[in-house]
Amino acid sequence: MSIYVVGDIHGCLGHLERLLEEVNPDLSRDRLVFVGDYIDRGLCSRGVVEYLVRLKARHPGDRIICLKGNHEAMFLDFLTGKDRELFLFNGGRSTLREYWGENWQNLKELRLPPEHEIFFRELLPYYETPEYFFVHAGVKPGVPLDQQSEEDLLWIRGEFIMSFEDFGKKIVFGHTPFRAPLIMPNKLGIDTGAVYGNFLTCVKLPEEEFFFAGEF
Repeated sequence: MSIYVVGDIHGCLGHLERLLEEVNPDLSRDRLVFVGDYIDRGLCSRGVVEYLVRLKARHPGDRIICLKGNHEAMFLDFLTGKDRELFLFNGGRSTLREYWGENWQNLKELRLPPEHEIFFRELLPYYETPEYFFVHAGVKPGVPLDQQSEEDLLWIRGEFIMSFEDFGKKIVFGHTPFRAPLIMPNKLGIDTGAVYGNFLTCVKLPEEEFFFAGEF
């Protein structure tokens, strides 16, 4: 079994389609993990979610793992009236327009399509195997993996990225964009800034073989 892990998509549906066409995982045996941040900033956030909803429907079970990113957490908070300015400040308007049009501010209630509501509610904070720990942002050094806070799993950056600590498993993460994948003995960073004009990355494990779609 191989595990294919895809970095932050941020509404770049074309990148996602081209990447998975190239990777072509065998989902009768392999696993496909997405590290979160499917929405915001890009042009096709709703399209990305719809693509993943359909993909999961075609391959039920545990072959496709979708993690929660900080942008999904902010979106869910926004829909409940919490921290709305934070979501808007972080590129959320594009997602709101895709779901509810330019008139979204005047709607009394913002309701997602039922399949999309289920998708967002079922996102996982992390996923692990005996060798790897998959997460959106990273983990806090000095804290056991089973005691990490969701705040750190979704938002941490510098102290995790700069750490050479042996976490017990290799951490595979997104959230912080790099020009090329970050490869360290204790971690792999696979957010390569597709929405900023760079490329979308997928890594095949355990071989650490990389696939890319987008601009170099």
